This record gives sequence, structure tokens and C-alpha cells, in this order.
Amino acid sequence: MDGPVAAFVGDALYAALIVVVIAFLAPRASAVAVAVAAFAVCAAVELFQLTGVPAALADTVPAVALVLGTTFQWTDLMAYAIGAMLAGAVDAISRRAAGSSRGGPTTPSAGARPTHPPAGTPSR
Repeated sequence: MDGPVAAFVGDALYAALIVVVIAFLAPRASAVAVAVAAFAVCAAVELFQLTGVPAALADTVPAVALVLGTTFQWTDLMAYAIGAMLAGAVDAISRRAAGSSRGGPTTPSAGARPTHPPAGTPSR
């Protein structure tokens, strides 16, 4: 697959990867916070391309172009937004299906008070 559609899908997948990385690094963050942070990172990288620094770095170290890109395109921002939003939605749905809210109780009794006295408490 080549052309503008492939580039758009690739950018959306790049944003989804950033969602996964941020979710891994901040496991207690909400799905919405992770998606917003991922879009912010992607947008910052895209806006950084306006400076010309990534292109200059890519001339020296070609692999930099794979991470930072070299030229600004406003359509990339749309692809990042869509990719982060979809990945965030998948994250939220999968957490809901698993019964977890990242750091919250995962079982019905997880927040219940204990029925027995704590250790070291004399019984009557």
C-alpha cells in the first residue's frame, strides 16, 4: 500500500503506538488522559518539524527521520488525532470489559471492609 492513504494510516498507527507507550509508562492514567497526552506528543513532534532541526538531524542520522519525520504536514495532525482517539477508545473498552479501571478495584469485594478483626486485636 502506497500513497497518501498509506501515509495517513501510518501516522494514525504512530499515534496508537504512542498511546500504548504512554499507557505502559503511566498505568494509572485514564484512557482519555493517555489519548490526549499521546496526541500532544505527536503534535509536538509534528510542530518541531517546522524548525528544520529534524531534517538536519536526519541528514546526519537517517534513522531520526523514522521517529521525528522531516517535513510538516497538517494532515498528519488529523491522522494523529484519529489514531490517538481510536486507540484511546480501544483502551477504555478493553479496560471496561476486563473490569479494571487502572489502579482501581478489580473485584467486587476489593473495596469491602474486612469481616474479621485485624491481626493482633484481642477477640472477646
